[in-house]
Amino acid sequence: MSDEKQTKSYSELHKPSSEFATRSDYLDHELQIMKPRRFGLNLPGRDFRFEWEDLVPAIAGTIGIIAMYSAVMMSWADGLTEAWPHITLGKEFAIEVARVEMLIPALLFCIIASGFLNPRANLAGNHGPMIPLIGAIALAGAHPLALALLLGVFGLLLSYFKGGSKLVNLTSEGVAGGLLVFLGFTGAFSQIGQIQSWAKGIDMGHVGLIVLAVNVILYAFLAKINKRWLAIPACAITGLVLALALGAGFDLQFNTEMGLPNLNPVYWWGSTTEGWMLGLPNLEHFIASLPFAILAVAMWSPDFLGHRIFQELNYPRNTEKVLMDVDDTMTMCSIRQMVGTAVGGGNITSSWGTYMIPAAIAKRPIPGGAILLGSLCIIIAILGFPMDAAVWPPVMRIALLVGVFLPLLEAGMQMIKNTKDSQSAGICIFSAAVLNPVLAWALTMLLDNNGLIGDKERATKLSFLDKIVIPGGVLIICLLAMLAVGMFEGQYGLPALL
Repeated sequence: MSDEKQTKSYSELHKPSSEFATRSDYLDHELQIMKPRRFGLNLPGRDFRFEWEDLVPAIAGTIGIIAMYSAVMMSWADGLTEAWPHITLGKEFAIEVARVEMLIPALLFCIIASGFLNPRANLAGNHGPMIPLIGAIALAGAHPLALALLLGVFGLLLSYFKGGSKLVNLTSEGVAGGLLVFLGFTGAFSQIGQIQSWAKGIDMGHVGLIVLAVNVILYAFLAKINKRWLAIPACAITGLVLALALGAGFDLQFNTEMGLPNLNPVYWWGSTTEGWMLGLPNLEHFIASLPFAILAVAMWSPDFLGHRIFQELNYPRNTEKVLMDVDDTMTMCSIRQMVGTAVGGGNITSSWGTYMIPAAIAKRPIPGGAILLGSLCIIIAILGFPMDAAVWPPVMRIALLVGVFLPLLEAGMQMIKNTKDSQSAGICIFSAAVLNPVLAWALTMLLDNNGLIGDKERATKLSFLDKIVIPGGVLIICLLAMLAVGMFEGQYGLPALL
């Protein structure tokens, strides 16, 4: 970088786009001259600018997060209704909680935090790999607020001690690949089954088949032209249009009224008759939530690093100052997790991939798109009726299929590169089917790090702490927590210890 770029401010170095040969050159120059302030006030014009390219990640991220939040809340509603006899939660509950999540966190963590205070922290979005586990989390006796508090505390500790990279190193590609393949495979089949069940339920089974077939072709086409980052908005809108065109529109009801959802935390958590109908969490809830909180935070690091690498692949040289900071992003996700759930939400958060990937492709830094995205989320949450469309099966299930589960499956398969990886992955998949994904991850990590499966040479390079203490401790904690709350009672007849 030249001395001029090092000494002068962004506003002094900025040049109009007309002075550049191409639009791409202008966007490259903007990335190279930006000097975002870390936990300081960043202002439009002085520190960054809005460009029309910022609309690309803002729109993609908004559509993605509506579908994701709605899916998470529907999963919580289904799981808690099955787990607790006194609870009956449905679509209306899911929409209201999703609106709460889109209002307060969008203002505090999209607009204020990532837009103005620290543009190097990527937005706190949704933890896609955890969506297929929410049913198991609810059935295990976990509490959304207990899970959020544990996840937030673990995330802050990891961020403070720079422990994200440690968890990445301890989970080999074979183990991680097997876990992703299992979650992707089971999740994809679940969404396909949900679409077909919906179509048969309205006596229009052919609609589900056509919607799935067309979106498979569209997804393959987007992958071929390297535009897979458009999969969520393109496929979700296609599913909506197709279902309406084929006559299934009578099943789409717009019942959510314009206005604000209930923003009183006491309503959501204060009793067993209102809101989540769970009341405040107790010790048993925290114990049940513990292994899932550990797994969620363990899966943060590769997610965060992957998003940063995606920036590095698309940004020009000398743009280190605008790359997302992994530890700052982890800090923001941790705080957002606790605050968002405390006010009534239920999302399990992570780095916002459906925002970052299109932003990187569009060669845009974080702040401009973050402010636009947060504003769009607030507008849609207040309007209300777009949320009804977002939870309609041809929209929500397709968005989850192409935006979460197929990418999980593909990523997992890409990580399994040789026979050693396939052995670890196979044991992980088998363990997940027999036990559950959390315990499978902990068990195969211990076996793999000690060379009992997978790459034996890798085990010789690890310390005693990395081979025995950390993975063994994680396995014991997860196993005891699951036994304590009776996770194996229904499947294997092992009664709860508590």
